Amino acid sequence: MSTTTNEYAPDRRERVVRVVLGNEGQHACRWAAILSITIWTGRAPQTLNECAGRTETDSGTRAGIPAEMAEKMKALERENREPCQGHGFSRKASASITPPEPMA
Repeated sequence: MSTTTNEYAPDRRERVVRVVLGNEGQHACRWAAILSITIWTGRAPQTLNECAGRTETDSGTRAGIPAEMAEKMKALERENREPCQGHGFSRKASASITPPEPMA
């Protein structure tokens, strides 16, 4: 079984995004520029549009959360989720232990 990836190699992504952004002025809109480039990239136009948008967001020319910040947020959410799961386990385990009888 072969494994495939949906990601471009970083150098190829940079080159394609430069071409998309550079050809934008020669076309009526970005989508027209993307459609003209998809022939030689072999990727879907939506993929090229996402790459261009992600690059603009990361550079700060477009509103949104940069990829680096999004990765940090995911890592923090994962860290916060782990203690909660562990706490639930210890709560269940402690419920099965009977407390000692009080002395009379």
